Amino acid sequence: MLLPLNCTAVVRVALPLWVGALGAAPAFASMQERVLEVPVSTTSASGEPVQGEIAVTIFSDPNNPVPAPVLVLNHGRSPQAEGRKQLHRARFAKQARYFVARGFIVAVPTRLGYGPEFAKDAEQSGGCKHKRYAPALNAAALQINAVLRAVRAHRRDASPDRAVIAGQSFGGAAAVAAAAQNPEGVQAIINFAGGAGGNPRTHTMQPCDPQQLASVFTELGAKSQLPMLWMYARNDQYFGASWPAKWHAAFEKEGGKAQFVQLPAFGKDGHELFRAGLPQWEPTVSRFLDDNGFTAPVADAAAERNQLRARK
Repeated sequence: MLLPLNCTAVVRVALPLWVGALGAAPAFASMQERVLEVPVSTTSASGEPVQGEIAVTIFSDPNNPVPAPVLVLNHGRSPQAEGRKQLHRARFAKQARYFVARGFIVAVPTRLGYGPEFAKDAEQSGGCKHKRYAPALNAAALQINAVLRAVRAHRRDASPDRAVIAGQSFGGAAAVAAAAQNPEGVQAIINFAGGAGGNPRTHTMQPCDPQQLASVFTELGAKSQLPMLWMYARNDQYFGASWPAKWHAAFEKEGGKAQFVQLPAFGKDGHELFRAGLPQWEPTVSRFLDDNGFTAPVADAAAERNQLRARK
């Protein structure tokens, strides 16, 4: 059961960091990267209030049509504390470039409990035998939706009513949880290898208490009918091949709407599909975005995608 929590966001400042040329693509000449500092407050899975200022990396192209739709792109959760601590600032620059070429302003938050805000962990769901997935995902979802509001408040070029929420691993499951909070002006959700409780070092392909997570997905499916795309690879070392399909079935049991795509084995660990397999997932994601009203801002979208692949 998801807990009713409070979360606030106030825009502080955007800092210009970098502008890089992206080649001769007809739709854009450059991709800009900036940082938006967003104060958030939420409640941890254990019921404690947590607050802090999170860094949100924002990618955009000034040559894209405006107002531009916003895509909030969410990172996962390392099973190791050291991995969470070492996350300086989430970027996903290569993947963001694809979405910017599709016309989006891309916002990548580094949530509480990671990098500079490592000590303020709002998403700790407990030990493997005592998981509490619902409040942990809810804590992440509140931050995601706060970031969407903050980007819209700060950016004059951001659309107030067109957005997509996406995420990888725990961030993918959190994107599904964010949809259950009924954020305004969101039309679609993309879940890359979404789940929780996986650890390939200690229990390969066997996540902790996966049936509990299935129950959580059932509750989430009852609360949102936004169209979704769920993408996995068969050799996901965190979640395996069967549990993602079961989670999807649980999500649709009470009315959730999600296209489930399980690609063949990818490399040594299919959990890396989003990070390292853009050519594999791009065609499916592009079709999903097209079908939900987010067509690329170019006359020849196929040529644009070919240029993106050529730069890899």
